[in-house]
Amino acid sequence: MNKWILYASLTDDPVGQALKFKDQLWNWVSDADMWMDVLFTGVRIIIIFILSRIIIKVVYNVIDRSMARKTGGRLLANTRRFTTVGELLKNVVTVISNFVMIMLILSEFHFDLAPLLAGAGVLGLAVGFGAQSLVKDIITGFFIILEDQFAVGDVIQTGVYKGTVEVIGLRTTRLLSNTGEVHIIPNGSIINVTNYSLSNALAVVDVPVKIERGLEETLGLIGEALQGIEDRNPSVLAYPDILGIQSMSTSEFVIRVAASCMPNARDAAERQIQSDIKEALEKQSSMEAAEAEQQAREREEEESRIAQEADAMNVAQEVRGATGAAPRQQVAATHEGEEGEG
Repeated sequence: MNKWILYASLTDDPVGQALKFKDQLWNWVSDADMWMDVLFTGVRIIIIFILSRIIIKVVYNVIDRSMARKTGGRLLANTRRFTTVGELLKNVVTVISNFVMIMLILSEFHFDLAPLLAGAGVLGLAVGFGAQSLVKDIITGFFIILEDQFAVGDVIQTGVYKGTVEVIGLRTTRLLSNTGEVHIIPNGSIINVTNYSLSNALAVVDVPVKIERGLEETLGLIGEALQGIEDRNPSVLAYPDILGIQSMSTSEFVIRVAASCMPNARDAAERQIQSDIKEALEKQSSMEAAEAEQQAREREEEESRIAQEADAMNVAQEVRGATGAAPRQQVAATHEGEEGEG
């Protein structure tokens, strides 16, 4: 009974409470088992952290080597694409490794992970349902990059949008049209893609010619006009093929010319072919007009010469007629004089 009264008096006394807290603190500090648990827990946490960093480093090296093998001898655009894929894979590995590391560290502190994982699953499911379009865009963008569908600098058409690819992202793709508009397209809406930059193009030009012109002469003129077009325009890869008459009517016939050219350079090649043929036709027309003018001038000179000769002949005939009439008159006068005397 006296001990209980003494203990109560000590607990009610602030000094006694301080002594009790000091004893508890000393017991906690001097608890060897607790410190051994803390030590082993810290060692395990350090080992978990080091192992996660080693795993990330090893996976990074594997990804870099795989991308280096795949990009060997490829174009710069493909190198950028594989670099993007490599960075994406690295980010995925980093996120997964860090998530696993955090879960293991929390388990070392005796956290109940089941409710945490269940809550994370429910949260992920809610985010997945609420951001379906975002997830679709990201997945589609990943496969666009991975499958090498198009690259930065390619000219593509998807739906009603056509232009040069400026940026390929995991969520959107940015196109620059020929007239300067910038189209930002979500990757999830890219269903069909036409890529104009993967293979050589074919430039086709139809040349209308008047029906009066000769076929062989026209074909020869076009062939001479296209000589050296590869040097004048590097987008044309080879000398064009003159395929012959494509169509014909009562007033004209159409000759088709085809040339292999660089990808996405068909318009430039067609303009060059049309320009060369137009210059040759203009030159030929100028020569024909000059020849016609020369022939007309020669005809005029010939007609003028003939007219002058005819005039000269008429004058000569008149002069001869006048000189021949005077002696006849003198003879007649003499004869009349003689008859009068007789």
